[in-house]
Amino acid sequence: MGPRIRVLTVDDSVVVRRIVTDVLASDPAIEVVGTAPNGKIALDKIVQLKPDVVTLDIEMPVMDGLEAIKEIRKIDRKLPVIMFSTLTERGATATLEALSSGASDYVTKPANVGSVQESMDSVREQLIPKIKALVPGIAAAAAPVAAAPAPARPATPVTTRTRTSAAKAPRALVIGSSTGGPEALSAVLAKLPAGLGVPVLVTQHMPPVFTRLYAQRLDKSSALRVVEATDGEPVVAGTVYVAPGDFHMEVVRRGPQMVIKLNQGPAENFCRPAVDVMVRSAVAAYGGELLAVILTGMGSDGKLGCKALAAAGGQVLAQDEATSVVWGMPGAVAREGVADEVLPLGSIADAIQRRLGPARSVSAPPPRATASTTPSSTTRTTPSPARTSSLPPARPPAFRPAAPAARPSQGRW
Repeated sequence: MGPRIRVLTVDDSVVVRRIVTDVLASDPAIEVVGTAPNGKIALDKIVQLKPDVVTLDIEMPVMDGLEAIKEIRKIDRKLPVIMFSTLTERGATATLEALSSGASDYVTKPANVGSVQESMDSVREQLIPKIKALVPGIAAAAAPVAAAPAPARPATPVTTRTRTSAAKAPRALVIGSSTGGPEALSAVLAKLPAGLGVPVLVTQHMPPVFTRLYAQRLDKSSALRVVEATDGEPVVAGTVYVAPGDFHMEVVRRGPQMVIKLNQGPAENFCRPAVDVMVRSAVAAYGGELLAVILTGMGSDGKLGCKALAAAGGQVLAQDEATSVVWGMPGAVAREGVADEVLPLGSIADAIQRRLGPARSVSAPPPRATASTTPSSTTRTTPSPARTSSLPPARPPAFRPAAPAARPSQGRW
């Protein structure tokens, strides 16, 4: 047994600390080196214990998680920090703020701490894979001796594909991301112009509520119009459509118009929404006249879709290893040999505009709606706890509905 991943758990709830500690201690690759009931004590223990990963609750006395993550980043800019969040609008808002302040990722807190086994299963399913993805070197070294050694990750730059014919001008842009994706996507969209001549479809692994609030944040920071997608919505240039939590998002042709199609089909790559579902549908709709961008994220979601896109003659960009929080998804695309370019995050927006080309027609996006002008009739009805498979209702393109608050039944966030 090699070195184990050292974890510091920070939560004001004794019950949650015990659940997290017991779950992590059951994994031979992880060692819980300490716990703390608030952010102030956690800062002292980070200096004292030098953990490899910190799990950090948001709502705590003395010093909450939002203040703590800012202080942590003053003393260590690279220490992986995973936020614990509730699946509520308040929790989602705070989590997105934590991610913008430097948190690496997040998981949802056990909602029913009265059911210990259910809570432990939830933590095990969400937290352990993310811890191992954020510190892959130690995780590989801690693997049992009998296990086959993990192949070494190639250093960037990697081999990109060689084209036998000129690429077609894209008529749409699709972007997929997961761990580290919220901030990476924000950085890319912030550099794209309002008059972008193509629609943008985005799948970021997130649960309901989170995706609606995330789309609203992107809308404020981007020159493009950003909305959480709704079923049957027309796809227009200059607008970014974010897949809603717990729904796969596809783009399909309906007569002369491309429209959004949402469904709750089986999870793919343990995810719903899944990047592969979105990219496959876009290839069917646009053929090779499509540009895909795969940003930081754990797992390999997007690889098969990009492979199909490359076969159709489309274009693929992948974020490089050095600037990715987790080089899982973009790394899988790069290793598959289907990426036209593997680029640092800061270069991706320029590459997108270069590949869209100056000849791409530019049309103005629909006018933005404000909260005061959004009619109540466009708001999604919050479903009962037993979630149905009904789709979110369509809405006029200029309006943004509220999202359902039910916990997604599948998917890794």
